[in-house]
Amino acid sequence: MTRHVLVSCPPMLGLLHEFLDDFAAHGMDCEAPRLVQVLSERELIARLPECDGWIIGDDPATRAVLAAGRAGRLRAAVKWGIGIDNVDVAAARELGLGFINTPDMFGDEVADYAMAYVTALARHLFEVDRGVRAGAWPKPAGTSLRDKVVGLVGYGNIGRACARRFDAAGLVVQVYDPGAAASAAAAADGRAVLAWPTGLEACDFLVFTCALNAANRHMLDDATLARCKPGVRVVNVARGPLIDTVALLAALSDGRVHGAALDVFEIEPLAAEAELRRFANVVFGSHNGSNTVEAVRRTSRRAIAELARLLAAPA
Repeated sequence: MTRHVLVSCPPMLGLLHEFLDDFAAHGMDCEAPRLVQVLSERELIARLPECDGWIIGDDPATRAVLAAGRAGRLRAAVKWGIGIDNVDVAAARELGLGFINTPDMFGDEVADYAMAYVTALARHLFEVDRGVRAGAWPKPAGTSLRDKVVGLVGYGNIGRACARRFDAAGLVVQVYDPGAAASAAAAADGRAVLAWPTGLEACDFLVFTCALNAANRHMLDDATLARCKPGVRVVNVARGPLIDTVALLAALSDGRVHGAALDVFEIEPLAAEAELRRFANVVFGSHNGSNTVEAVRRTSRRAIAELARLLAAPA
């Protein structure tokens, strides 16, 4: 029997033609909906009961969604990538749904993005690009990276890859709030490991690479921004809700934050009327840090294999 799988991860959908043979080899076919970033809860509740498996992107995998799927044919789901903040894992377990994610798949790719953002903010690269495109010839004075302090929030696979790049640029890395295992790894690597928000006043850059959970939502807020060095530059390649957008807007308005590079947002896609768009010193991404051809291929093939394994397990 061919098992029917819903795929709702945009990077995987972009290369889906490459994986059709992989699905077929595991006795699966796939449903490829048109989407920008995610399917809505309502759309998922309508689709999932007809699916045996689901490869999840950043969709709302809520209890209601998972229960609707389980009331139909849904038996297993794989989160494409590492972040599972959008998945009600407890509900999946209670409902008897096989579930796993795919960690350690694109640390280098997201770290490349973060390093590019740090450099762009330091040297005003986007300001220069915009100016030249408009017919000007701007020459803003940047800041050198060597000996600047970067607060690296998270020291998992992505954080460690970032740290290697920051070392090469001569940045001083201090690690925040990485969790017990990552904290031990950071200390073993000779990293300064600080409890958030100790020492924020020393940071020239803040780079967020950690997972989102209930304890760190809005960890960068009015109170923590007040402790930051004036003119700090902020990079987020992790999850949007780590930063309180209202607090960031206030800090951008009064110059406490020199600039920000955001690949992720509290609400995605970023709304056309979002106030962040007013700021020329904010660089926008599209939650795309992991999206290289190589990373999508290896993560997608692992997701397919893991889903096949879960579906083959005894019910």
